[in-house]
Amino acid sequence: MAPERFGLLLTALLLTITSVPSAYADSLAAALIKAAPNANAKVIGLAVRASQCSIAQGKAPVQRLAVIDYSLPSTEQRLWVFDLKKRKLLFHELVAHGRNSGENMAVNFSNQNESFATSIGLYRTQQSYVGQNGYSLRMEGLEAGFNDNAFDRAIVIHGAPYVSPVLARANGRIGRSLGCPAVRPAIAHRLIDSMKDGQLLFSYYPDQRWLKSSSYINCGSGTVADASRPNKI
Repeated sequence: MAPERFGLLLTALLLTITSVPSAYADSLAAALIKAAPNANAKVIGLAVRASQCSIAQGKAPVQRLAVIDYSLPSTEQRLWVFDLKKRKLLFHELVAHGRNSGENMAVNFSNQNESFATSIGLYRTQQSYVGQNGYSLRMEGLEAGFNDNAFDRAIVIHGAPYVSPVLARANGRIGRSLGCPAVRPAIAHRLIDSMKDGQLLFSYYPDQRWLKSSSYINCGSGTVADASRPNKI
């Protein structure tokens, strides 16, 4: 084979190999957006990108991905849990934010101990346990400066009676946590079992500093400024 032809074939092969992860992420995002038509497609795309970036950085692949869109009010179902292998939606639920993050709308976020506020960014789940809030799920915050104090702050998924559509209708918002993404007690156990032991949770808000600096949504992707608006497409 002529050296020139060999070089062209090698280049084509390398281009094919390097495009596979991007093509897979695009395909997965499209499938999840179809499975959750009420979600902001840009947010789902960012969550898929973050999950793929975590794998590119050496983290283990996951089977489930949870997405919380904190740009939505607490009265809306703003939590989605996806089965990535089957590319299907498992849960679409209400979820609480921290009492110091805001009333119906979450507007303030913190990584500080005793802040009683929600943290944004990518999390990896750990083991389930039974604590003062019943069956709960520990999480490790993966983003320095944004959520990496989550484990020490005991930011966990748990059920809470104040996460209720009845309260939402009566008070104009659901109850608030001390920073945890609390869910309805009726589905807490099943949701936690689906998400425990090394799955990913993507907690979103259009915070410009996070969007521009997160290594999980910017690994070779350039700016994501166009994804900072919470509009649905």
